[in-house]
Amino acid sequence: MLTYLQMAVDTPIVPKQTTDDAAQAHRDTGWEVVVWNDPVNLMAYVVLVFRKLFGHDHETATRLMLQVHYEGRAVVAKQPREQAEISAAHLHGFGLQATLAHP
Repeated sequence: MLTYLQMAVDTPIVPKQTTDDAAQAHRDTGWEVVVWNDPVNLMAYVVLVFRKLFGHDHETATRLMLQVHYEGRAVVAKQPREQAEISAAHLHGFGLQATLAHP
């Protein structure tokens, strides 16, 4: 007869994939990095930051900057949560106001 300890040692522990895991993976992707308008930064500077951080071409970065300027906010990237948090921190380091949103 096997003891409980022997059964525990001999029994492999295999994580069970559940629908909760799949739902968690879905929730971790698709976070939006939102930049908010501020009266401090120059438009050319904001374009430069968008190009440097996200690799946008000049036209895309300019369009996003104008959206921030006229509408008050713009989604500049859609990334997995951890990367979106890093991007928002980088934007803060450049003096821009940024938050995360999950649609």
